[in-house]
Amino acid sequence: MRRTRAAAVTAVTVSMLAAATACGGGSADAEGSNKSPKEITYWASNQGPDIAADQATLGPELKKFEEQTGIKVKLEVVPWSDLLNRILAATASGQGPDVLNIGNTWSSSLQATGALLPWDAKNFEAIGGKDRFVESAIGSAGAKGQDPAAVPLYSMSYALYYNKKMFQEAGVEKPPATWDEMVTVGQKLSKDGKWALGAEGANLSNNIHQAFVFSQQHGAEFFDASGKPTFDSAANVDAVKQYVDLMATDKIIAPGNAEYDKNQSLQDFANGKTAMVLWQNAASSFKAQGMKEGDWGVAPAPVPAGGAPGTGKNVNSMVAGINLAVFKNTDNIDGSLKFVKFMTSDEEQKILNQTYGSIPPVKAAQTHPAFGTEDLTVLRNTLSTSAAPLPQVPEESQFETAVGTAVKELFADAAAGRPVTTESVKAKLTKAQQQMQK
Repeated sequence: MRRTRAAAVTAVTVSMLAAATACGGGSADAEGSNKSPKEITYWASNQGPDIAADQATLGPELKKFEEQTGIKVKLEVVPWSDLLNRILAATASGQGPDVLNIGNTWSSSLQATGALLPWDAKNFEAIGGKDRFVESAIGSAGAKGQDPAAVPLYSMSYALYYNKKMFQEAGVEKPPATWDEMVTVGQKLSKDGKWALGAEGANLSNNIHQAFVFSQQHGAEFFDASGKPTFDSAANVDAVKQYVDLMATDKIIAPGNAEYDKNQSLQDFANGKTAMVLWQNAASSFKAQGMKEGDWGVAPAPVPAGGAPGTGKNVNSMVAGINLAVFKNTDNIDGSLKFVKFMTSDEEQKILNQTYGSIPPVKAAQTHPAFGTEDLTVLRNTLSTSAAPLPQVPEESQFETAVGTAVKELFADAAAGRPVTTESVKAKLTKAQQQMQK
């Protein structure tokens, strides 16, 4: 899912998911007024530096669609902090858009509500065919063995961004490839009021993404084969502790980062306060904050010592991305399918992904020279060799909230100087696991 750089996923309870039945949305807009057959509503997620930037990017493209089809698109860019709750409210009330963005990690949870249009062979054929899309992107669009609940729109992965000037000033020649190197290099960089690594301890999405990667690197899973949560296993406890210890013990993350939530780590990076940040497709955000090409470098996110990305359990990113979904009971299915076809066309994929610094999930669009930059080459290689999807379980959204909150509370302990121990980490993860079972 994109943008941990915005805000945390909001709380999702079992009762909310149960209420989000197949009544769907699309019969009216968010205010309840009827729409013309020649109009569709679209909820876009905040991909750019701010909502105004997204409106400026999408406006001309939606006008192009209207000129081609005669169908007007009523656009609303929804902040990440509101998006999931807005979607759940729409599925429960029947008052929602025709087409919407969803983070790909939510695909299974929202699929389980029954409110989204299944992308069967017929629907895929209407937009040019399923085989146009990268397999890993389709794999993050719904539960295994079911028709996808959405269509991939933007693909992303995590990488390690580093400030070249700060590295040069500290005498650090290259970015760390392992976590041991991260700590060693990080302690050289963390001085004179500056810090080595940025984090967003209050950002639940970012927390779960990093916890998932550390869990994979420790050979763990957050759910067993039957779908039962295993949050407080010994390996998961070690994984989460290793992440939080970057602040608590290793002292390479500023204590103030425990309260960061909305792109603040990117601001610190751009302002030269932090030398490194683990992020998804961050180049466009850096440019928006005044950095120039060449000010930063990009490398694969670190893996355990003795390994390389993609070997064994050396996963170094979750499969991130944004999907396009259609509410099942839209009163304009034809217009909605035409819109999805337009947004996933080769030409629009090149335009939109180039603007947002993401990778097209449409194979033909990836051949464009714009996607051969240093940044995107690292991200594309990560996606194809060393990224793994978050658990595709119906309770995935609740999992993000529960474990993301546990990590947030542990960062708060670290920032306050309270000990972060194996016992305290296990207690937080046990509490999160119990919340899943209520």
